[in-house]
Amino acid sequence: MTLPVSDPTAWATAMNNLGMAPLGIAGQPILPEFDPALGMMTGIPPITPMMPGLGIVPPPIPPDMPVVKEIIHCKSCTLFPPNPNLPPPATRERPPGCKTVFVGGLPENGTEQIIVEVFEQCGEIIAIRKSKKNFCHIRFAEEYMVDKALYLSGYRIRLGSSTDKKDTGRLHVDFAQARDDLYEWECKQRMLAREERHRRRMEEERLRPPSPPPVVHYSDHECSIVAEKLKDDSKFSEAVQTLLTWIERGEVNRRSANHFYSMIQSANSHVRRLVNEKAAHEKEMEEAKEKFKHALSGILIQFEQIVAVYHSASKQKAWDHFTKAQRKNISVWCKQAEEIRNIHNDELMGIRREEEMEMSDDEIEETTETKETEESALVSQAEALKEENDSLRWQLDAYRNEVELLKQEQGKAHREDDPNKEEQLKLLQQALQGMQQHLLKVQDEYKKKEAELEKIKDDKLQVEKMLENLQDKENCASRLCASSQEGEYPLEKTLTISPIKSEREALLVGIISTFLHVHPFGASIEYICSYLHRLDNKICTGDVECLMSRLQHTFRQEMTGVGASLEKRWKFCGFEGLKLT
Repeated sequence: MTLPVSDPTAWATAMNNLGMAPLGIAGQPILPEFDPALGMMTGIPPITPMMPGLGIVPPPIPPDMPVVKEIIHCKSCTLFPPNPNLPPPATRERPPGCKTVFVGGLPENGTEQIIVEVFEQCGEIIAIRKSKKNFCHIRFAEEYMVDKALYLSGYRIRLGSSTDKKDTGRLHVDFAQARDDLYEWECKQRMLAREERHRRRMEEERLRPPSPPPVVHYSDHECSIVAEKLKDDSKFSEAVQTLLTWIERGEVNRRSANHFYSMIQSANSHVRRLVNEKAAHEKEMEEAKEKFKHALSGILIQFEQIVAVYHSASKQKAWDHFTKAQRKNISVWCKQAEEIRNIHNDELMGIRREEEMEMSDDEIEETTETKETEESALVSQAEALKEENDSLRWQLDAYRNEVELLKQEQGKAHREDDPNKEEQLKLLQQALQGMQQHLLKVQDEYKKKEAELEKIKDDKLQVEKMLENLQDKENCASRLCASSQEGEYPLEKTLTISPIKSEREALLVGIISTFLHVHPFGASIEYICSYLHRLDNKICTGDVECLMSRLQHTFRQEMTGVGASLEKRWKFCGFEGLKLT
């Protein structure tokens, strides 16, 4: 602070604004009128967010903490705070980039000058659009000023000291959606997006690997330099790249062909060097493999020794002297060691298999020693399996001994608790007897129901046989009737076959006949079906057309029209068909 310490009033005011008791440098109170309960000095108005000169946004207020609003005095009006017990005024969702507020509930006699006087404390006002219906829209310069303006929502305004209804009103401040605010917000977002894209582009350019250096153009001088570099092993890769670029550019011609041939010859001389380097690296790799294999075999030998120690400890001579916890630990360790040993053994066998695959026919004769080592490894594995089998048998014997000991201990405990257990045994026996009786009853009922089911099955079989006999008799009778009718009346059979299969189809034929009789020039199938759909929506066009095509003596299809107006029409020909039939 830049206040002089000699001015006690200014010092006390500053400390009061910070919410501290006004004390001097020595610690004595400067002003005795300070009331610590109120947190302010008498004669100094409290700080509010609407005081002129405070260009900061009020800190966010917790929702549980009640907001205490105080009276705000202006030149030509006074603002009275709302009732603190009332809920806070409702507001709409804040539009993006909102700088405009809606102010309602203004006094009828309120002027634009009064509105400016009240709301210029919130910040710089750019524009005011006042309506004749006691409301207006105010646009501020920044977004945070809208939050300060919303602080006035709910205040009662009074012009001067008048109590007239036209000079009073209750302010309602809310967010407003304005095209200018949205446009500025979108411009700002686009600017931020451009900055982000620029930042990403710069980051990508920074992380992009550097481009290779440019290749010099061909000349006799550069050709001699590249030829010297091609002879040097350390500069060979750079010189070869330059040579490749020149050849791809088309620098080879009759005059420079000899120079390029000499450079290609120099590049070819490095082939033998590269082959020798590869052979040296392969030799180093083989030596490293041999070292790894020998080290792995040594590790496997040590693992075999550790597993042998566990197996010897698991034998009955030593196993009975260990406690249960010690036995458990030894068995767990033995399993872990065997698993690790098997993994390493598989790895060693895999290396040996790879070596065998790489060997040629000439080298197979030299691998007798490795086969002997493999056979010895297999023999050692077989011996290890035998030892494991023996140790498992001994473990089983030890477990049996422990079980017998536990049974003996349990028998002793049972003898001590005989009276209580006898009662429990009696209760259990009674419960078992009840269960047995219930089971016997259930078994009897099950047998009865099985007998009933068998009787029902027999009756069902008899009924099925009777039905089969009746069906056979009916089939025989129908065959006899059919044969007799075919022999006596062959013409009547052909006449009895009717194209109308149901009463519904007969009704449809009658309705269609009536409809077509009224339309002597015929009608299309769609027109007919549209008429039938008024009677029944379930009628299908395909079924109607199939029915009419079956009745050839009742309905006839004709083609009418010429060219594009060609149309199929159905006509009623029942009167003519009656004469024909």
